[in-house]
Amino acid sequence: MLGINSKLTMTLVVFCLATSLATGSVFAQINPHIEESEASKLYPGKTYSPYAQRAFPSQVYWGETHLHTGLSLDAGLFGNTLMPEDAYRFAKGEEIRSSTGLPVKLGRPLDFLVVADHSDMMGIAIDIKKGSPNIVADPAGKRWHEAFVQGGQAAGEAAFELIQSFAQFKVPEKMLADYSPGSAPFASVWETIVAAAEKYNEPGRFTAFIGYEWTSVPQGNNLHRNVVLRDGGNRARQVLPLTTQPPGGTTDPLDLYQWLEDYESNTGGKALAIAHNGNLSNGWLFPVDKRYSGSRVDKEYAALRAKWEPLYEVTQIKGDGEAHPYLSPNDEFADYGTWDTGNLDLSELKKPEMLAREYAREALKNGLALEAKFGTNPYKFGMVGATDSHTTLATAEEENFFGKSVSVEPSATRVGHPFIESKLGAIEGDTLVGAGYQGIWAAENTREALFDAMMRKETYATTGPRMVVRFFGGWEYTDDDLRSRAPAFRGYEKGVPMGGDLTQAPRGESPTFMVYALRDPIGANLDRIQIVKGWLDEDGETQEQVYDVAWSDNRQQGADGKLPPVGNTVDIEAANWTNTIGASELATVWTDPDFDPDQSAFYYAREIEIPTPRWVLYDRLRFGIELPEDAELTHQERAYTSPIWYTP
Repeated sequence: MLGINSKLTMTLVVFCLATSLATGSVFAQINPHIEESEASKLYPGKTYSPYAQRAFPSQVYWGETHLHTGLSLDAGLFGNTLMPEDAYRFAKGEEIRSSTGLPVKLGRPLDFLVVADHSDMMGIAIDIKKGSPNIVADPAGKRWHEAFVQGGQAAGEAAFELIQSFAQFKVPEKMLADYSPGSAPFASVWETIVAAAEKYNEPGRFTAFIGYEWTSVPQGNNLHRNVVLRDGGNRARQVLPLTTQPPGGTTDPLDLYQWLEDYESNTGGKALAIAHNGNLSNGWLFPVDKRYSGSRVDKEYAALRAKWEPLYEVTQIKGDGEAHPYLSPNDEFADYGTWDTGNLDLSELKKPEMLAREYAREALKNGLALEAKFGTNPYKFGMVGATDSHTTLATAEEENFFGKSVSVEPSATRVGHPFIESKLGAIEGDTLVGAGYQGIWAAENTREALFDAMMRKETYATTGPRMVVRFFGGWEYTDDDLRSRAPAFRGYEKGVPMGGDLTQAPRGESPTFMVYALRDPIGANLDRIQIVKGWLDEDGETQEQVYDVAWSDNRQQGADGKLPPVGNTVDIEAANWTNTIGASELATVWTDPDFDPDQSAFYYAREIEIPTPRWVLYDRLRFGIELPEDAELTHQERAYTSPIWYTP
């Protein structure tokens, strides 16, 4: 209990406090306010809060730009009954039923998604199955409908026949017209796609992009592009997707670039295109002299491709496309998810001379040479990953992998189901890759912010795990810049992020790169970080070098500069692993020891996990099946950052 004197003292303090506040007197101990002018003296160029007034992207958002629903010709014919709304519900974390009736849910929701259904003949699979009057009026359509009613092998043969008819431009003329731009069914399907994206787009929480896949496949060679619109339905409804089937469609990418130009000019919107699966193009996706059409690679082609294709889908279910051991024999990690049997329909087998025009690293190198020739680099792209799933399910988790199509959703027999088979050979089912996702560094989760980040190439690809990766290039980074738990501050202050450009090296200086990787919080530890360099030498020849720059477990490089393997903790019988090797995070500042200021170059970071089980091992455990003798049971998943380019 307070005495009289104590009460008096307290009263006086309260009175003085009130008086001082009323009269504007300043007492540091009772007035925490600091004038902005005073703060600027204490924290030059910054406010006290390091997160206030920050202009650079501080959040990585996860998603993919290449998913198919039952509206796609091939997906629908092979049993996919799920629609775009199902795709968005699933991506946002809802549990749904797959087309085969299995309950399925993502381990973690995605932040964004592009439903990229094939534009050619969208919706025809649904009408064939239900026997729409316009379908059964055609003898071929009636036969296909009856086969689907019969089911089983008959349905499978009908699906294959129709897809072959599409690939060979032999779809009945009237049927083709009914499912091409200008028809009511085509417009209706496009409206379904647009309306679903509008319904599920929630700025700040989830981004549903409007897009489609332009499916050019001349002579079975994969030249596919995914088109992504920055805009909402008000602009998307003003256009119809470009197709490939004659007479209104085209297989030439130059015509796609014109469609993109027209879209932006006529609507005031913005769009981009993303190529994928050069490994199935038999040398035509990244031409250096002649295009598949017979025309030459020239200055116009270089400029248009650079403008409209800022990104490349470097990893997905149909194989990884970063590098090939034939092209990079000194890179022990180049042989990952390699598909090199032939083109998309296996109508032509692969020849070694095709490979240089199929893989991302080689394309980046060839881009430097073409820039020296034309003044523009057509292959100055950032890295993204996607699934290309035809199940409506964007699953890139090995333990939750629902396959490429409905026919290879989880079952005891799917491992032995070939992806494609022809008289020339087969691409076996156990080689499907459980990939991938795209990480985007952006200020917020909106169509505008994510699209703009993709345009500036501040993106990276992963084969599925969600490791956090930062990659910066400049001239002044030091080890001290990594002592903060927020290295991005120094990264943006002193250089450029992934996707950026360095020019005019200071005299006597070599570029420095700051790279930081944090493992997926529910995933595997990290084995190492590598920086991949490509350059144009004094003779105009392209070169490459892979540098180990940070690694775990205190390993020592050998005389050849190579690190010993990190080890392997995978329990084959239990389909599991332990994080008793590797590191939860790796970071370093690295200076190029071989820099020549007169030579154009690019650099990107590759982050490698410790070994973990592939999806086939989970299938063996859950179904009690035997696997093919040559099936790969484990792998080392990875991330690829967008490059940073140096131009003299």
